[in-house]
Amino acid sequence: MQEEALKILEKHWGFHEFRTQQMEVISSILEGKDTLTLFPTGGGKSICFQVPTMMREGICIVVSPLISLMEDQVNALQQRNIKAMAITGGISYADLDRNLDNCIFGNYKFLYLSPERLQQELVRERLKQMNINLIAVDEAHCISQWGHDFRPAYRNIAEIREFLPEIPIAAFTATATKEVVKDIGAQLHFEKPVIHQKSFERTNLQYDVIKTEDKYFRLTQILKKESAIIYVRSRNATQEISRFLNKNGITAAAYHGGMKKEDKSAKFQQWIQNNVSVMVATTAFGMGIDKPDVRTVIHIDLPESMESYFQEAGRAGRDSKPARAIILTNAGDIPVLKNQFLNNLASVEDVKLVYRKLNAYFRIAFGEGENNEYDFNFADFCNQYKFNSHKAFNALQLLDRCSILRLSQNYQKKTEIKIVLSGNYLDNYLDENPRYATLMRTILRNYGGVFENLVSFNLSSVSEKANLSEKECVKIFEELDEKEIIEFNLSKHDASIIYLLPREDESTINPVSAFIKEYNNTKKAKIEAVLEFVENEEICKQVQLLTYFGEIAPKPCGKCSVCNKKAEKLSRDDMNEIYLGILRFLKYTPQNSRKIVAKLNYPEDSVLKVLGLLCEKEVLIRTENNKYKILKK
Repeated sequence: MQEEALKILEKHWGFHEFRTQQMEVISSILEGKDTLTLFPTGGGKSICFQVPTMMREGICIVVSPLISLMEDQVNALQQRNIKAMAITGGISYADLDRNLDNCIFGNYKFLYLSPERLQQELVRERLKQMNINLIAVDEAHCISQWGHDFRPAYRNIAEIREFLPEIPIAAFTATATKEVVKDIGAQLHFEKPVIHQKSFERTNLQYDVIKTEDKYFRLTQILKKESAIIYVRSRNATQEISRFLNKNGITAAAYHGGMKKEDKSAKFQQWIQNNVSVMVATTAFGMGIDKPDVRTVIHIDLPESMESYFQEAGRAGRDSKPARAIILTNAGDIPVLKNQFLNNLASVEDVKLVYRKLNAYFRIAFGEGENNEYDFNFADFCNQYKFNSHKAFNALQLLDRCSILRLSQNYQKKTEIKIVLSGNYLDNYLDENPRYATLMRTILRNYGGVFENLVSFNLSSVSEKANLSEKECVKIFEELDEKEIIEFNLSKHDASIIYLLPREDESTINPVSAFIKEYNNTKKAKIEAVLEFVENEEICKQVQLLTYFGEIAPKPCGKCSVCNKKAEKLSRDDMNEIYLGILRFLKYTPQNSRKIVAKLNYPEDSVLKVLGLLCEKEVLIRTENNKYKILKK
């Protein structure tokens, strides 16, 4: 068995030996056992299901959550002369039918499907006709209710066992706590699964948490001409930071979900070929992308969970050479994180209220609605009932998770805008036409890339921020579209909802209220874990990470921001020298912290600490424009 596996590995992948534990996973799969594999990012998970598939007759069905991830793996297999296909969105019924027939009769070895596609009746009927040797579930943490990237459709993967009961399932993930591991097994109906787990330790990776008042300036200090990823949470930030870096001589590109596919592809190719050094992206970027020479991954915003942070940080140093994962943070980040992820959690009462209003919105009678599908305009719904859009969306997602309804977002129907005028001309136009200024400047503040692409936006959110009704907003946009100042496409429906249960008001929600409370508590615990990781300056960062994922007594790495700080602890003389240096520098004129740090040859956090102490003792004060000034008494 091992000899044959090695021949396959060498023939198609050019490797002469397997990495640690890969052969053990392959053996479990070949023995027909349900298998769960937990390897860190870059640990070689895909080889573990690809090699055994090539050793046997038949096709492997790969369930994967992202189109980009599927396409990357299919392209890689095709380059090795292995027949593989991904069935993604936007194809006709006839094309779907033909592609599935090709998988039955065309000697294909791999068929990649999304979990949503797996639910289609036509797909399930064709799967019954295929000679399937394995079902591989990639990014398996998505199946767990307690995972960081839960996807409701993943829950239905286990239904495939009803008509393919003899086919083993192999699940793979790079991030899972003990609770998530247990839940993956339960959701996939595993019986006596074999679990293979590598340590999540990455010996070449240095984890740093750097506290800084000026994150942009810090970027110019950290980044060199080497490949890097900067993760941000807003589309606007991708544009803003990439512009800043390019102005400062660091080549950078912006990447986010609102860009056209061809623009994404062009930017990605620039980065993958090292024509630009830095990709500034929202957090969806990078999943399944194997660029080995990324030297630095930087988080400008705090991550929403330790799982997502570990996965994103793990995209650095996949070539096993030294690399850094850095979080840039300051005191202002904590309320932002809590506001974004905790303050908008939907309580049981919030879910009940949204469900009641949804029934009224669709005019569903008591006891009716089951299996009915309705077109749904989310922005109109929130506006009609004066809902906070974030909290209402979270409530709808909970109703989906609890199988009360199915929320399908229609990504083909979006409200979109593109500004045709250049920036300077637009400023002049808005100055001369103030009626349009508030709304258009709201768009500019909240959405990046509107001069380059048609960008989808949340009409409800924009109208709320501009303090205008949605009708007024639409009227203004339509006027500007007529004048060819902008391009504007209005979607009447941005989603659809299928009721899975009849309407029974509180009797529908009460059975799942315990789950909703537990889900919210889990979300809070994940945020608290991130805050603890960022604020804890006593325990090695790698030790904190590995302990979170259940590893026992991990050893300090010796190189993270905590380990380095302990090794370089400043003496009293050093602190005194910083104190005197600050006073000398501020003797004639106030200065901001960036200039003070640049002037003194000491770590930034040490300089900031002394500045804080001097303000506490009223030796210094901070001016209105954030400069430090000696307080004369």
